[in-house]
Amino acid sequence: MNAPTVPALEIAVTSPAGARVALDQGADRVELCTGLELGGLTPSAALVEAVAAVGLPVQVLVRCRPGDFVYDAEEIALMAAEVRSVIGSGASGVVVGALAADGTLDTETVTRLATAAQYAGRPVEVTLHRAVDVSVDPVATAALLPALGLTRVLSSGGAAAAGQGLARLAAMVEAAPGVQVMAGGGVRPSDIPALTAAGVAAVHLSAKHRAEPRRGAAWVPLGASSSAADQDTHFVTDPSVVAEARRMLQTRTTFCPSR
Repeated sequence: MNAPTVPALEIAVTSPAGARVALDQGADRVELCTGLELGGLTPSAALVEAVAAVGLPVQVLVRCRPGDFVYDAEEIALMAAEVRSVIGSGASGVVVGALAADGTLDTETVTRLATAAQYAGRPVEVTLHRAVDVSVDPVATAALLPALGLTRVLSSGGAAAAGQGLARLAAMVEAAPGVQVMAGGGVRPSDIPALTAAGVAAVHLSAKHRAEPRRGAAWVPLGASSSAADQDTHFVTDPSVVAEARRMLQTRTTFCPSR
């Protein structure tokens, strides 16, 4: 019989303060990005350094712009440079992805980005991000990953929220042996029992709430996300949500094969 395995807890953060909350409440690692409200964008080298200094392993999202995941040559070259930059700044891994125009995985670009992550000569984890969820066949996409040498895949099972994609997540676990399937996308702590029962190796939460605005003067809209004064703020990591997710994982320890 295998030893009991507790799926890992990854928290999406945008700051050193968020990483400290994740550490204090028992997360195993963080995913760092900026622009969480845009689905996440590549953070600066200085931000990577500051979050790495907190002490948790840092997986850094490398995504040069919002929108679709079909990139031109200039964007791909930029992201390869960003991969090298964030690894040089202390990231434990990178979170990358790209699709072809027909919705299949752009294996050439994913391989290029994964190769760029190894430039420092130390072990680096590579995760396929939620581009998988808008691919034409998420399970078939996951099945390609063992041959590409990727560490894990972050997925909602192609659903609006991971709790609605349980069957496909379970199929991805079967289709990608040796690759850690991590459930993410609209995950709440109450979803964790069903997600772990589906066999995922980790769960990913943003565990966020809106920060209270600190402005003391008049408000005017400054961009597409600034539709109202109370919405024109940023997200911060909620310690109570991280703690509840940790508790749910600890109480859902299961016997499952190593992945």
